[in-house]
Amino acid sequence: MRIDIVSDVVCPWCIIGYRQLARALADRKLEPEIHWHPFQLNPHISEEGQNLREHLAAKYGTTPEASIAARERLTRMGAELGFTFAYTDDMRTYNTFRAHQLLHWAGTLGREHELKMALFAAFFTRRENVGDPAVLADVAAGIGLDRAEALAVLEDGRYADAVRQEMQFWVEQGIQGVPAIVFERRHLVSGAQGVERFGAILDQLTAPA
Repeated sequence: MRIDIVSDVVCPWCIIGYRQLARALADRKLEPEIHWHPFQLNPHISEEGQNLREHLAAKYGTTPEASIAARERLTRMGAELGFTFAYTDDMRTYNTFRAHQLLHWAGTLGREHELKMALFAAFFTRRENVGDPAVLADVAAGIGLDRAEALAVLEDGRYADAVRQEMQFWVEQGIQGVPAIVFERRHLVSGAQGVERFGAILDQLTAPA
């Protein structure tokens, strides 16, 4: 089975959705071929990033009370799935274009999935700047990739055009929000559906003809 996941590393529902899907897959002892694809939630954010709560208020009109409630809910859901969200009032969100370039590079080495998981943890658990080349190189080194090569990839931008083209491709397919999960190149599922719902989808796809 092939599963394509369009996502951004600063999207909390992307790691929640993936963890739900992973649990449903494990329950069925399925080991699919998973491919990650780039999407930028905030392509116009500057180098220094923006306070996350202020960003959500400006973009979606999210009130402080709603923001607190959402963070508490995500933290609970993450804990149930074995992932740590460590939100703080001063947490910032960042431009992820460089992160996607690094993921593209890792994909050429067969290590994209590991790096994706490491980047989710870097942003949500350790609150690191996933737009900073030095931070990104450290994350790459943390999973055993060459730090100097990671920095070189980011400095010369060798995969920038490829990432732009791939993001554009998914937009042209009608993807406007993430996670967008495509099963067997045919069945699109949007959002974090929950373990049971993902399980039902998998059962449907693997049922004998």
